Amino acid sequence: MFFLTPRYITEAKHYRHALKRVINYKKDILPPDQLGALEDLLARLNKAIKSRDRSTLSGLQEEIDKTIGKVAPPPKHAGWAENVEVFLVAIVIAAGVRAYILQPFRIPTGSMQPTLYGIVGNPTTTPPPNMLKRAFEFVWLGRTYFDVVAKEEGQVLSMREKTHLNFFTFTEITLDSGTYNVFAPTAALHSSFGVSPGRVYRKGEPIVRGYVDTGDQVFVDKVSYHFSPPALGDVFVFRTVGIRMIQETLPSNVDSQHYIKRLAGMPGNELRIDAPNLFIDGKKAEPAPFKRVMSMEDGYEGYGNMGQYLADPQDTFTVPQRAYFALGDNSYHSSDSRFWGIVPEQNVSGRGGFVYWPFSKRWGFIR
Repeated sequence: MFFLTPRYITEAKHYRHALKRVINYKKDILPPDQLGALEDLLARLNKAIKSRDRSTLSGLQEEIDKTIGKVAPPPKHAGWAENVEVFLVAIVIAAGVRAYILQPFRIPTGSMQPTLYGIVGNPTTTPPPNMLKRAFEFVWLGRTYFDVVAKEEGQVLSMREKTHLNFFTFTEITLDSGTYNVFAPTAALHSSFGVSPGRVYRKGEPIVRGYVDTGDQVFVDKVSYHFSPPALGDVFVFRTVGIRMIQETLPSNVDSQHYIKRLAGMPGNELRIDAPNLFIDGKKAEPAPFKRVMSMEDGYEGYGNMGQYLADPQDTFTVPQRAYFALGDNSYHSSDSRFWGIVPEQNVSGRGGFVYWPFSKRWGFIR
């Protein structure tokens, strides 16, 4: 037969545990009279627990609360301190996850389209839709509408990109007749809307009318490569440290960038491109991702001969040890290993894992 411990006894034991902790933590700094009072309370509490004297235990608990409140009062602003502590712990955990497990990454360019989309601008001839539709499409598709019209005739003097909070990117377009801020990168405004220094806009002419879709936001898996090596066909992310032709183009205050491409060549592989096909060790590439690109269907255009390496159908390239060859799925619009060479093994950050936003047809695991 089993006997349950009465609740009042359980509570009394909790008080005993707390009282012992206070005595142990404070015995070196408490005055003798206060320490003696706490030790007397502990002795009386042990006696009452042993005799299961409920009324005595109740009175002792109140006395313990008052005594501890005097001996070890809670610090001022304890609630704020606790909230700040929780917040800091959450930051540390998030930083640890980002550093060692999953890292969010935004696709900046269209080099992996249509597998992954970068920032894409779409000019229109009609004004933006109503606010409700615009809000829905921003949340669901990451789409931002613009209707920036020249207030006076003027010539574009400069375009200056500004980033706030390391996330929000604006372009300041300065005309000799005024300044306009557009929530989009300079490259997207130039390539998609034709905005560039020297261009003249008449009064009432749209400078930017249409919408910009944000680049796909992905989680990079930084764990799996610790247990299994990268494989042909992986979408992988790497740093550009040591890749000279990329590093030479970076601003002086930027040490490295992160690129995302398709891993198309392992150490020892001999590669050749005879558009639209990629050949690995003399055979047409077998993994499904390469077949999808070479199919020239559903937006894929195959692989192209261009750049410094594999620029001709007869050219071959053998990947050296401890290195990889990277290709973009949007081959004709991709700066990849054909132009700047190999990716050192130590540069690999992780595997492209999951598109978490926007909620387009590409949402989900990356193939």
